[in-house]
Amino acid sequence: MSSCSAIKTPQSSTSLEYLKTQPLQYYEDYSHINYASKDESIYLTGGLTILQDRLIQSALSSLGVKFVTLPNPTFESFQLGKSYGNKAQCNPTYFTVGNLIKYLIYLRDEQGISTDEIVSKYVYVTAGGCGPCRFGMYVTEYKKALRDAGFGGLRITSFEHDKGIFQGESLDDNIMEFTPKFFITLIKAVLIGDLLNFIAHQKRPYEVHKGDTSKAIDKAIEIISQAFLSHSSLLVALYKARKELDKVELDTSVKKPKVLITGEFWAAMTQGDGNYNLHKFLEEQGAESIPQPVLNRLLLSIWEAEYAFEQTSKLTSNYKTGINLHQAKTKLMLKLAKVAIKLHIKLYAKLLGLKDYDIPDMDYLASLAKDYYPMECSGGEGHLEVAHLLESIKHNIADMVISIKPFGCMPSSAVSDGIQSLVLSHYPQANFLSIETSGEGAANFYSRIQMALFKAKEGMKNK
Repeated sequence: MSSCSAIKTPQSSTSLEYLKTQPLQYYEDYSHINYASKDESIYLTGGLTILQDRLIQSALSSLGVKFVTLPNPTFESFQLGKSYGNKAQCNPTYFTVGNLIKYLIYLRDEQGISTDEIVSKYVYVTAGGCGPCRFGMYVTEYKKALRDAGFGGLRITSFEHDKGIFQGESLDDNIMEFTPKFFITLIKAVLIGDLLNFIAHQKRPYEVHKGDTSKAIDKAIEIISQAFLSHSSLLVALYKARKELDKVELDTSVKKPKVLITGEFWAAMTQGDGNYNLHKFLEEQGAESIPQPVLNRLLLSIWEAEYAFEQTSKLTSNYKTGINLHQAKTKLMLKLAKVAIKLHIKLYAKLLGLKDYDIPDMDYLASLAKDYYPMECSGGEGHLEVAHLLESIKHNIADMVISIKPFGCMPSSAVSDGIQSLVLSHYPQANFLSIETSGEGAANFYSRIQMALFKAKEGMKNK
C-alpha cells in the first residue's frame, strides 16, 4: 500500500476530491468506521515489566474504563515490528510496535473478531516524548505499522511522559481524558510494581524452595489488584501482601554477586526476549540482579524540570522585577510532586517489609555526574547511567554494573560507549560491562556477561 506522504499530486489539483478520483490509494479513508464511544472502547496498554503491567491493568480498569495490558513482547513481536515498521529503528521500537500488531492478529485470527470491529473498538494508549531518541516518533511508527498490517485507522492516543499529571484530553478526537486521577492511579500501580520487582529480585536467588518467590508475588499481585478494582484500602492490601512474601524461606548463608543493571530504560527494565531474559539469566548464573525502577525515571523527569526552571529563572531575573506567579506555581507543583512520590514510596515500602529502601537522591546523583555529563542534556536517561556507575564504585553498591542498550540507540550509545570510557579511565577497578541487544543472537551477549560475572565472583573472594 502506498503512503500518502510519499506521493506528490499535481500542483493544480491537491484537494481531497482529486485524490478520491485516482486509481491508486493515495490516502487513507476511514470514514466507514463507526468508532465505539469511550465507555464501549477497550484500551490497550503495556510496555513495563510483566508484574507492573498486571497491576496497571487492574488500577486503570478501576477508573470505569476497560484496560487490557498486552502480553510480554517476544521475538515474534520483534520480527513483526521489523516487517511492518520503518528501517533502522531501535529494538524497543520493533518490540513494542510488533507486540501490538501481534496482539491484533491474535484477536482477528484466533478470537474471530473482524478487522473492522477491532479498529472501531480498540484504542492503544502509550507515552510520548521528544529529544535525541526515536521515542518521540513512536506514535508515527505505530500508525505506519498498523496501516501496513491491515489495521489502519485503529485509534492511538498518547501522553507526554515528562509533562506531569495535568495534560488535559488526548488530541485524538477526545478518545479519553488524561486527568490527574488517571496519572495518580497509574503512578501508584507503577511504584508498587517497582517495590515488588525489587523484592522478587532480592528473594529469588536465595529461596530454599525454587518457585516460592514467584508464587508469593502472584498472590501479592492478586491481593493488590483486587484492592484497586474494589476501591478498598491499598495500605491494607499491601500489608496482606507482605504476609505472603514473608512466607518465602531464604538461605542467605552464601552471598551472591550483586549486578546493577543500568542503560536504556526499556532494555534495562523489560523481562523477556527484549534483553535476552537478562534478569533470569543472571539468577541462573548465581547472581542477584538489582533492577532499574521506573521511580528513577519519574524523579529524573522532576529533577530535569526543576533544573530547567532554575536556569530559566536566572535568565529572567536579570530584567524582571517582582513576583512571577506562574514561576512560583510551577516551582510549588514540582516540589509537591516530588514530596508526594517520596511519601508514597516510603509508605508502600514499609508496608511491604522494606524498611531501608533507598530512594534515589537526584541532587546527589547529579553532583556525581556533573564532571562527566553536561546537565543541560536531557535525552534518554540523562546523567543517570553515569551517576549510577559512580555511585556503585564509591559506595560499593554492586560487584558488577551492566549497561544494556539496544543496537542503534543514540543517547545510550553516546553515554555507555563514550562518557563511561572516561569514567573507567579514572576508576579502572570498576567491573563495568557495556553491551548491546540486537534482537537476534544471544550467544555473544551471554558469553560476555559470564566473563564479567566470573570477575565479580573472584573479586568477592578477595574481600
